[in-house]
Amino acid sequence: MLRSTIIAVVLFATITGAAAQAYPVKPVRMLVPFAPGGNVDITARTVAPGLAEWLGQQMLVENRPGAGGSIATNAVAKAPPDGYTILMASSSVMTNGPALYQNLPYDIVRDLAPVGRVSVVPLVIVVHPSVPAKTTRELINVAKAQGGNMLMANAGVGTTNHLVAELFLIRTGTKMNLVPYKGSGPALMDLVAGQMFAHVDQVSSALPFIKAERIRAIAVTTAQRAAALPQVATLGESGVPGFDASTVTGILAPAATPRDIITRLNGALNKVLAAPATRERFSALGAEVQPSSSEELGKFIREDLALWVKVVKQAGIKVE
Repeated sequence: MLRSTIIAVVLFATITGAAAQAYPVKPVRMLVPFAPGGNVDITARTVAPGLAEWLGQQMLVENRPGAGGSIATNAVAKAPPDGYTILMASSSVMTNGPALYQNLPYDIVRDLAPVGRVSVVPLVIVVHPSVPAKTTRELINVAKAQGGNMLMANAGVGTTNHLVAELFLIRTGTKMNLVPYKGSGPALMDLVAGQMFAHVDQVSSALPFIKAERIRAIAVTTAQRAAALPQVATLGESGVPGFDASTVTGILAPAATPRDIITRLNGALNKVLAAPATRERFSALGAEVQPSSSEELGKFIREDLALWVKVVKQAGIKVE
């Protein structure tokens, strides 16, 4: 009996190992938790062809939007852990949503395995040209002079833009009147029109209006200056030490996916991201390629989640 059990275990391990080595033997589905045309969708479609080439199988990009990204994320969390269903995730899915919503049908740390980081999109604090501020300190002084009534557009309750804005206000001891919008696009348009006076947005979205001088960049929210806005100081350089927040994209898989498959996916992803054409494509979108190991992405998720849980509590953010 014992001998039979040992043989069965060895046979299972051999079969599992062989399956992992042969991976993939059929097309891989990459679920995108948002609608076509957005930052995460473009990111997925930028890396998918290269992944297909390195893996030797089709990479099928499938948009499954809804519920703030949780529909697609839950589908991947519940999918067979065989490497054939993966997720192109963003900060809103990996850390912002889990910090806000207590009743998600999955645990982002327990139920999903990090494959690797793809890119980082810096955010930038922007103001309408009528605001008499060109630096972070001047903006803080203007806001304080208005007694917390300065109108700051909010791209939507719980979005990365919103949480980064709240973190900025907390770290600087500043109050503004955050006005919620249904998306960054409408918020940005009202800022350009002068209906709002400040906003925190992805560099990729704000860049054309900054270049056209229809809005003014005050500071970027990352630890390093943004390649697309090298003349704009970071918050750290502007008297807000240790500030580092951005929109991060990365690939996740079901938690029990064999380590060999995770390693294969990570290796293929990092080869795609090393290609000059890929880097140029992301740069044109205002994003910066930042490959990582699986462990590095996992560490980011845990630390970023802890940060936003704290911010949500401090800011008293409530979601319906």
